[in-house]
Amino acid sequence: MRVRSIGCARALAAAVLTFAFAAPPTFAVGIQLRPIGTFETGFFAEGGAEIAAWDARGDRLFVINAAAGKVDIVDLSRPNAPRKVGEIDASSLGGGVNSVAVHGDLVAIAIEAEDKQQAGSVGFYSTTGAFLKSVVVGSLPDMLTFTPDGQRVLVANEGEPKDYCAAGLANDPEGSVSVIDLSGGISTLTQANVRTADFRGFNGAAPAGVRIFGPNATVAQDLEPEYIAVSSDGRTAWVTLQENNAIGVLDVATARFMALVPLGTKDHSLAGQGLDASDRDGGIRIVPHPVRGMYQPDAIAAFEVGGSSYLATANEGDARDYDCFGEEERIADVTLDASLFPNAASLQDNAELGRLRSTNATGDLDGDGDVDQIQTFGARSFSVWSSEGQLIWDSGDDFELIAAAALPNHFNSTSDDNDSFDSRSDDKGPEPEGLTLGIVRGRRYAFVGLERLGGVMVYDVTDPRRPSFVQYVNPRNFAGDPEAGTAGPLGPEGILFIPRDQSPIARSLLVTANEISGTVTIYSILPRP
Repeated sequence: MRVRSIGCARALAAAVLTFAFAAPPTFAVGIQLRPIGTFETGFFAEGGAEIAAWDARGDRLFVINAAAGKVDIVDLSRPNAPRKVGEIDASSLGGGVNSVAVHGDLVAIAIEAEDKQQAGSVGFYSTTGAFLKSVVVGSLPDMLTFTPDGQRVLVANEGEPKDYCAAGLANDPEGSVSVIDLSGGISTLTQANVRTADFRGFNGAAPAGVRIFGPNATVAQDLEPEYIAVSSDGRTAWVTLQENNAIGVLDVATARFMALVPLGTKDHSLAGQGLDASDRDGGIRIVPHPVRGMYQPDAIAAFEVGGSSYLATANEGDARDYDCFGEEERIADVTLDASLFPNAASLQDNAELGRLRSTNATGDLDGDGDVDQIQTFGARSFSVWSSEGQLIWDSGDDFELIAAAALPNHFNSTSDDNDSFDSRSDDKGPEPEGLTLGIVRGRRYAFVGLERLGGVMVYDVTDPRRPSFVQYVNPRNFAGDPEAGTAGPLGPEGILFIPRDQSPIARSLLVTANEISGTVTIYSILPRP
């Protein structure tokens, strides 16, 4: 995509704003999303709705309600009028609930310990909410998923540190993935059916490019599994290691990590890869900058085309910020290498890159104390990768361009404030977090949720090497009051596709669990007229 500058002025709240960006991509013929129903928990900015899972047999959603410490059971037989019909209280198994998955008549819930650095649990329940069994897994189970055949559950144990003030597992537990074998049925499940895939084999031997930077941490402690995608045959899983800017490749049968794959960085200095890097540049300004974006994906999904496996990722970005260590630093406050950045003074102006949040942990490439490569968090995009982790395609600066055209008065707003134009430009922009794939009328689509600005980006990925933009839908009401619950869906966290053959109506559905508004939004997927 060729970048061109557009000089224009628009009135917004009595302020004159400047715009510089390329034209957004045109949409492909395909589908359109239309919001048709909302479920409200009544919790604002407390995680009232985070992750949703689908029970096709009972037409029910299971929704993580972190604010209540429970899983809400929501009847979706009438998608335009969802209603709560029950709940699962897993508090007896530990602390907060983090994730939920459903396969057949079995519900699996990831539950962190009261002390998050200690081992967590997975509780198994019937779809009516009856407790069945539980097993112990690793520290901070953050996401879980069934293999396609339902024979195993994989659990991403993030193992986040308490702080970095002292060394040891008490402060920084090891990240891992637990593999729970259900092949004998839930009635035979015991702790012996749980195996843990750790990263100890990579201690002292992590591939170059995998960010290992926690003070006093081993590789096994530093790696933090975030999200899991499983191959269609259930043999291989790909695990995002968000803070580490890498993906782990897991052999499911042996519960062993076969590889760590560094994802590299996105060159924002290239045409078509620009970004709005400042919240103090007078408006919307999406242009190339001498910055490298670490992909740092959150959600990941796997799919197959022509016998080859591909991965799709939502490149959210994340920084570490703990007692005794934090990696975030604005460009205005770092020392840039004078030979590489001869225009450092102008770059560090607040209207240029001065406000941009960057890492102080991995940008000093030669170890001389200054920054040789400006690395920022996330890539403000979604990407398609080969199964070996080679970049196939990236949406470039699409998301910001599309948002600028669709919502010029609310560009890069944050999720809990309707008067926050441009406030996220210095910090990961629209922040793509959730991602899912679905097939509609023979074509495969990627649905990507934007955590900050809100809404869903839809792309046709039938050809993984040439995805095309389809739609951006955002039912957020910028005239409403977020705290009063009149601003619509805010902060989509989890995103779920329900295919037509599992839907309660004669159409496929898309569901977003909105963390900030504490609501669930149901979209009908329609053919585009």
